[in-house]
Amino acid sequence: MADQTSSKAVLVTSALPYANGPIHLGHLVEYIQTDIWVRFQRMNGREAYYFCADDTHGTAVMLAAKKRGITPEELVGEVQKEHYRDLTAFGVRFDNYYTTNSPENKELASAIYLSAKEKGHIARRDVRQLYCENDKMFLPDRFVKGICPKCGTADQYGDSCEVCGSAYRPEDLKEPRCAVCGTAPVSKEEAHLFFKLGDFQEYLQSWMQGRVDEGVRRKMQEWMEQGLRDWDISRDGPYFGFEIPGEKNKYFYVWLDAPVGYMASALNYFRSTGRPELFDRFWKSEETEVYHFIGKDIVYFHTLFWPAMLKAGGFRPPTAVFVHGFLTINGEKMSKSRGTLIRAETYLKHLDPQALRYFYASRLGPNLDDLDLSGVDFLAKYNSAVVGNFANLFSRLCTKIADTLDRRLSAAPSAEGRELCKKLLERKDEIIAAYADRNTNKALRIIESLGDEVNRFVAAREPWKLVKSDVEGTRQVITDALNAGWILSYYLRPVLPVFADGVAELLALPAEWTGFFEDLNHNDPLYLPANHEIRPYRHLASRIADTELQAMLDAEKQAAGEVMTEKKASAEKAEKAAVQVEESGLISIDDLGKVELRAARIAEASLVEGADKLLRIGLDVGEERLRNVFAGIRVAYKPEELVGLTVVCVANLAPRKMKFGVSEAMLLATGEGESLTLFVPHRQAKPGDRLR
Repeated sequence: MADQTSSKAVLVTSALPYANGPIHLGHLVEYIQTDIWVRFQRMNGREAYYFCADDTHGTAVMLAAKKRGITPEELVGEVQKEHYRDLTAFGVRFDNYYTTNSPENKELASAIYLSAKEKGHIARRDVRQLYCENDKMFLPDRFVKGICPKCGTADQYGDSCEVCGSAYRPEDLKEPRCAVCGTAPVSKEEAHLFFKLGDFQEYLQSWMQGRVDEGVRRKMQEWMEQGLRDWDISRDGPYFGFEIPGEKNKYFYVWLDAPVGYMASALNYFRSTGRPELFDRFWKSEETEVYHFIGKDIVYFHTLFWPAMLKAGGFRPPTAVFVHGFLTINGEKMSKSRGTLIRAETYLKHLDPQALRYFYASRLGPNLDDLDLSGVDFLAKYNSAVVGNFANLFSRLCTKIADTLDRRLSAAPSAEGRELCKKLLERKDEIIAAYADRNTNKALRIIESLGDEVNRFVAAREPWKLVKSDVEGTRQVITDALNAGWILSYYLRPVLPVFADGVAELLALPAEWTGFFEDLNHNDPLYLPANHEIRPYRHLASRIADTELQAMLDAEKQAAGEVMTEKKASAEKAEKAAVQVEESGLISIDDLGKVELRAARIAEASLVEGADKLLRIGLDVGEERLRNVFAGIRVAYKPEELVGLTVVCVANLAPRKMKFGVSEAMLLATGEGESLTLFVPHRQAKPGDRLR
């Protein structure tokens, strides 16, 4: 991985939120993680810029605007303001929050395309698509609905089935219809433009070394081995986007100009601040560094298409791409109908945004693991660590006791106080390394342990009792503890900037006292001034009651509506009917036909850390990618015995979220314990062959 503690100036981005919906708690995982990292970099003395923008183009935005009777430009303008309002309310501090529907973005996207075309990286060929004669438009995957060709479920989108999980093309749907007007589309051919991604396979193979985490690199390697396909970068009008230079009624596909939005936001900022030369410094020179924070659902675009586009356009590639997992709520995928797709706006009406920042930071590390927002864990973590540990330290010392001392500290820390500060400063390098590696989970564990240390120091001396007999001794205890306390607040500042500001105000510290990590050193810590007078106590953090959390959930459910939608009703009906067993225990031939048994080859097998019975299987079912399967067969098989074995699996089983990840199929076996035996085809069978 690139050196994240270098002294080079850094430009940092988060993925662009789409302008067709509100910010929700899933989005905030990324923006909070990025903001913490950028704040840390600045505290560590680096020149750092944080850029983002709204992703505005595409058919979905165009149709949403049409439905409301306004222009797409009006819609994206409204949504951008709402997004910026909600993100910044959580303490996310951008240098520039822009839009992809901008002159800078058009300028840069066109320049990259024309450069790629001039170098021979653009191809043209005919593509057959579904076309709505009524709406006079080609239909993207999500604008076609019909019957799933695999399991027969009605009202499914044109890219995948929400019941059986199968992926397919819109043309494969039975009885397809336009999702906008409901009419049956026709199949029509039209010329499209393609970016020849395969031209960059060798370049990308070299680039990914050290630029992505190991899990992402392995996934990229799989894609490389399968061969990189040409990427369709054009859409025919009507379409909300930028027209392609030299073409008629053809527009850049939204995913081409969306990542260019990072560059456009930077260009807009540097031009508006009178420093346009800084754009080339970051995007055409590697004397600086560029980092992207993204979710694992858009890895393909950011680690293959994006570096290749930059190369074709004559720009530098990202220094690194940092990838995080998804957010679940109480172990479940976020769902609007269940009221668990919680909007930022709803959260802010009920709970402190600093609580969410701390909870996310306490769960995030430099990996792809999903993050679960459990209500119980959320309350326990914030109330225990932030309120009970950090805030409680100041509330115990800076209220009645400090008032008794006229809020004035002693001339200097005692020997014991210096030793306490030294213990805190001895962990500084570990905390810096953890922040630099995006391992905020580890950083906060260290800081919490140090908070416990300071609270033990105070508890052992009982200043609330000591003040009755020894005023100056009490003053010394308070001085020693507050010197340690402000170092703790310093360590917490990237995660809890509002809390840290509150501590600085309470301790009457000027702005420069909240400067850089590099100002702290083991030999000469920045102690509070001699005989320093602190301010009257100001509340720093409040406990969150479970009733407040429940009120937020109830508000979201009410906003989502308690009435089951037609879509949900249809899906539930299909699930219940998937395998309908009669009272006799018999099923019909139609029911049997819904179970899709296929031959599959085990391409990978490995142990699952923390699971005694499971093996993780990479299963080749004849698709472009391997399926991830967790199988309870460890008692009977070693991983090395399985690789290359052809087995039988249930291929249309709905993906199941487990503790260790998502399982996407089921292996067939008989027996128990060590006698457990996998089913294998008797004769030659290829991955993907269906059993009949």
